[in-house]
Amino acid sequence: MGITKTDKFNDAQNELATIAKVFAHPARIAILQQLFKLNTCVCGDLVDEIGLAQATISQHLKELKSLGIIKGSIDGTSVCYCIDGEVWENTKQTFLKFLNQDLEGNNTCCI
Repeated sequence: MGITKTDKFNDAQNELATIAKVFAHPARIAILQQLFKLNTCVCGDLVDEIGLAQATISQHLKELKSLGIIKGSIDGTSVCYCIDGEVWENTKQTFLKFLNQDLEGNNTCCI
């Protein structure tokens, strides 16, 4: 197994790459969109709404939870998920800081 080289990059670069990796699957985007749309804790509804198997949804929820962008609470035998507002705001700011970069001066490099 290869060794990762994340120590060669600064914390901001590693954080942005981690966020991008979690967002890099359309199922995770669909899960987030569904959680935003419902604006409440969601238990089993994600399987019905997104149309993927429970095990697949669970794996994607695990990835989103590892980033902290969603949080879960136990409700009987189910775990209900919702967006963690504070982590979402931090994630947005991290992406916006990166995306709001502008080219300095008149870039004519590839003309």
